[in-house]
Amino acid sequence: MQALIEVILPVFVVIGFGYLAVWRGWFSQAGVDGLMKFTQNFAIPCLLFTAIARLDLQQHFDWRLLLSFYTGALTGFLLGLFGARFIFGRDWEDCVAIGFCCLFSNSVLLGLPITERAYGADALEANYAIIAVHSPFCYGIGITVMEVLRARGTPGRALVGKVLKAMFSNALIIGIAAGFVVNLTGLPVPGILNDGLELMVRAALPAALFGLGGVLVQYRPEGDLRIVLYVCAVALLAHPLVTSLLGRGLGLSTEAYRSAILTGAMAPGINTYIFANMYGRARRVAASAVLIATAVSILTVWMWLGTLP
Repeated sequence: MQALIEVILPVFVVIGFGYLAVWRGWFSQAGVDGLMKFTQNFAIPCLLFTAIARLDLQQHFDWRLLLSFYTGALTGFLLGLFGARFIFGRDWEDCVAIGFCCLFSNSVLLGLPITERAYGADALEANYAIIAVHSPFCYGIGITVMEVLRARGTPGRALVGKVLKAMFSNALIIGIAAGFVVNLTGLPVPGILNDGLELMVRAALPAALFGLGGVLVQYRPEGDLRIVLYVCAVALLAHPLVTSLLGRGLGLSTEAYRSAILTGAMAPGINTYIFANMYGRARRVAASAVLIATAVSILTVWMWLGTLP
């Protein structure tokens, strides 16, 4: 109960403030759109840039951590893809969008603040190692599978170009890539620029959580309830379960194991709806899954916290 009150609920209180403010008309939907554009295109890329630039890659890029987490993520994608096809009878392009919902956990907006509240800021290094690969891995899989299904004779070179263009037009990936450049080359960041980045970083997560609450007002749980609940079960239970089993088997450190499980246990992120909307596929499922899974994760994350060392 202490973890629920002290770790999880404060994060969801901020989300709730955003939801209430927009629902009651105290904050406009246009304002939320602007806030989310600021956080996703500027503040969070700054956060990821500074985190990756300062990360001890040799210490925290543990192959066991990445294998555990991303095997769980890929398992979620396959369960979503084939479950949507063979259990619910959706067409293949819908199935890719639904699989993406089970693949892309909300590693930044929920994973970072919950891990920080549970174990402190020093516990986030493994989170950042996961996040550094997260968008490239997830978008790479989702876009590649979708484009292969839609290609119908498109030359391989053109297909690769489509995938790379879609990935590297994403501000989060640009921030991560720039962080790697600074980290690997040892380029110094001027003090004035560093101070400005720090101010952006401080605004990133609180503003993004408030904005997330405002965005969720637009999503209405309508229809497709059985498949939405299936997505919730895969995202909130199957992904962290596979990660947990692999992490224990591979002997992950306690800190890395905690980060992997908590990140894997997060609800689908808003990027899942963006992906579905980009292709015009399973948008109602994606929107409802983001809303319902975010609410249900209050309890499932509490459960996973109770299992961690």
